[in-house]
Amino acid sequence: MSSLRERMNRLRGSGGGTGGERPESRTEPDGERESGPGDAGPEQPEAAAGGPGRDLPEASPGGPRPEDLAPPPDPAWTALGVTRLAVDAGECLYRRVEYPPDHRHGHHRLGEFAECAAALAALCVGGAGEAPAPEAERILFLDLETTGLGVGAGNVPFMTGLAYFEDGRFVIEQMLIRHPAEERAMLEALLDRLARRSYLATYNGRTFDWPLLKGRFIMNGFGRHAAAEPTHLDFLHPSRSIWKNTLASLRLSHVEEERLGIARGDDVPGAMAPAIYFRFLQEGDPEPLGGVFRHNELDMLALACLAIRFGRLLSGGLGRHVPLPEEEEELLRTGLWLERMGRADEAEALYERLAGREAAGPWCLPLAARDKRCGNWRRAVLLWQKAAHAAERQGWGSGEAHIELSMYYEHRAKDYEQALRYANAALELAARRATLGRFDAKKRAEQEAIRRRIERLAKKAGAPRAREQTLF
Repeated sequence: MSSLRERMNRLRGSGGGTGGERPESRTEPDGERESGPGDAGPEQPEAAAGGPGRDLPEASPGGPRPEDLAPPPDPAWTALGVTRLAVDAGECLYRRVEYPPDHRHGHHRLGEFAECAAALAALCVGGAGEAPAPEAERILFLDLETTGLGVGAGNVPFMTGLAYFEDGRFVIEQMLIRHPAEERAMLEALLDRLARRSYLATYNGRTFDWPLLKGRFIMNGFGRHAAAEPTHLDFLHPSRSIWKNTLASLRLSHVEEERLGIARGDDVPGAMAPAIYFRFLQEGDPEPLGGVFRHNELDMLALACLAIRFGRLLSGGLGRHVPLPEEEEELLRTGLWLERMGRADEAEALYERLAGREAAGPWCLPLAARDKRCGNWRRAVLLWQKAAHAAERQGWGSGEAHIELSMYYEHRAKDYEQALRYANAALELAARRATLGRFDAKKRAEQEAIRRRIERLAKKAGAPRAREQTLF
C-alpha cells in the first residue's frame, strides 16, 4: 500500500484529478448560512478577470501578482473565468470579479458602503488589540463553501470566497481546491489577505467559518497562531436581533430577498454545493462548478449589502436610506437594537411611533417592560392599559398587563382600589384560560398568586388612608 506522502504527491502532479477518497456528504448545511434561489439575478459585473477572451488580472494591492497566475490546464476552467494561483505552498484555482461603485444590488448601491462603514464600529467583537477605524477598505468579507456541517476535522472548505473594497471597486476573489493537496495553498493565500485587513465580515462566521478555518490552519501545518484573531463583524447577530420574530427564516438568501430587495435567479442552492463538488471529484468535469462560483459570488454581494444596511441604520439613515419597518414587531426590535448600539434618540422616536398607535399588539408588553426598567412610567402604564383592554375584549387573553397595572397602582400610585380592580380582572382571565385546557400545576400556582394579591389589596383598600398624589 502506498504511503500518504506518495498519494499526496500523485495528487499534486494531477491536473484536475479526483482528489482521493470522497468526503462524507451531509444533507444540508447550516440553516442560517445556506442561501437559496430567488426570482431574478442581479446585473453582471462590468468585467470578470480571466473569463472568455479576457486577459489575466493586473497587479493590485489586494490581489495576486500577474506572475503568480497562469492559465488552467483545461479550457473548461477558462470558460468559468478561472486561472491558477501559485503560492509558496503550491497552487489552487483562482477567480476574480470586480464590481464598480455604482453597481446596484437590490436596494443598495455598492459605493454607499464608503459612506457608512465607520458606523459598523458598534458591531465589532473580539480582535487582538485595538483595531483602527472600520474604513471600507479595512474590511474583508468571507464566505466558505464546505463539504459538510460543523467545525470538526471531517469538514473541508473546498472554496473560499473573499471580497473587499479597493479604490471604490468591490473585488471578489474565489479560490477552489481540486484535491486535498491544494488546501494548504488556498489557506496560505487566505492568510495573506487576512494580514492586510483589520476586520472580518461574515454571516455566522464567528460560530462557523472562523473556528473551521482555525482548525484547518492547524491541520495544514500553519500552527495555532497562524492568523491573529480578527475583529469580527458578524451580521447574523444583528439580523437575529431585528428579524427573528418577523422573518420565517434567517438564512442569508431569505434575509436578502425579504429586506434587501435582492432576488436570485437560477442560483444553485447552498445545500447542493457539496454534492456538486463531490460530483466534480468523481467525474472531473468543472462545468457544474460554475453554479457554485456564482452562488458564492452572490453571497459576497449580499454580505456587502447587509453591511450597508446596518451601516445606514447605525449612522442615522433610518427613514432616509433605509425605509421604516412596516411591521410593528420589527419596529420594536429595530428600536431595541438601536438602543443597545448607542442610538438612544433614534430608538426613542420608534418607541413613540409605536405607542401612538391605537391598536394593541404583542409588542406592547415588551416595550412596556423596557419602559419599566428605564423608569418611563407614563408610557409603560399607557401600554399596559392598551394590552389589558385588548385582553378583556378577547375574553381569554393573558392577564400579564393587569398584574403589571395592579403592581403599579399598589406600589407607585398608592391607588389600592385601582390595583384591586386590575387584580380581580386578572383572576377572571386566568379562570377563563383554565377552562380552555388542562388545569395543570402552573395554572393553579398562577391563580393562587393572584388570590393572595387580591386578599392583600382588599385589606389595603378597606383601610382609611389619605389620597396620595400619583405620578401623572
